[in-house]
Amino acid sequence: MFHNIGISGLLIILVIALIVFGPAKLPQLGKAFGETLREFRNSTRGIADDDKAEPIELLKEEPQKLS
Repeated sequence: MFHNIGISGLLIILVIALIVFGPAKLPQLGKAFGETLREFRNSTRGIADDDKAEPIELLKEEPQKLS
């Protein structure tokens, strides 16, 4: 995702964020970003697990429907 930015690009982004939001807001923004990213990963992992579990559940239910 950030493979082409480099150290200088990250420093420029950090300086701009510091100017725009101020030093008091940056930790709060970082925490909110981390929580959002964690929630997104957990939900996508849950969707992927549901997709993998669905065919197994269908196979388990199918013989019961035929009986």
